[in-house]
Amino acid sequence: MNISQELAKKLLEIKAVTVKSTDDLFTWASGIKSPIYCDNRLTMSYPNVRELIAKGFEDLIRENYPEAEVLVGTATAGIPHAAWVSQRTNLPMAYVRSSAKEHGKGNQIEGLVKKGQKVVVVEDLLSTGGSSMKAVKALQEAGADVLGVVAIFTYGFEKVDTVFKEENIPYHTLTSYSVLLPIAIEMGYVEEGEKELLEKWSKEPYIFTKQ
Repeated sequence: MNISQELAKKLLEIKAVTVKSTDDLFTWASGIKSPIYCDNRLTMSYPNVRELIAKGFEDLIRENYPEAEVLVGTATAGIPHAAWVSQRTNLPMAYVRSSAKEHGKGNQIEGLVKKGQKVVVVEDLLSTGGSSMKAVKALQEAGADVLGVVAIFTYGFEKVDTVFKEENIPYHTLTSYSVLLPIAIEMGYVEEGEKELLEKWSKEPYIFTKQ
């Protein structure tokens, strides 16, 4: 079992990721009817899981972004993971808010990120990629050189690829819906007979919403 499979199993076990059958769906804030819900904040409460994530991120960054100078977590769920990876890699850390503060210095980026520094953004989740790209743009506007984004989990929507390709920003994730689904079936969370429909959802995320 590789790290992607091991982490997918752990996320299911601690219920950071929950997969339901197609007759009992989650409703996202966007209105999407989904068979899956991801709350990676739960990983903070499980030292063995967060250590697995930190080690995975460290390996991803060393392999794909060896020139990284600063790790930047996204508020709020990416912040603790950026801190743990910063500790492992001995790299400086900062974080970026979804928007600038309306008081004090009005910062959107907290911590020290100098102009020209090579940055890797640390995310907990990639859904459509919009919030990640917002963080990337905030850093670029501050003069940072954003090398790429790393995340714990992705739903695998094609829109993510489109968003990142348009901005010429690479991304890497530790695990994904496509890896998790067969494990969820093996563990008895969903029926084997629903596999095809659940696989189709990641390619057509509004398939259940339209029903």
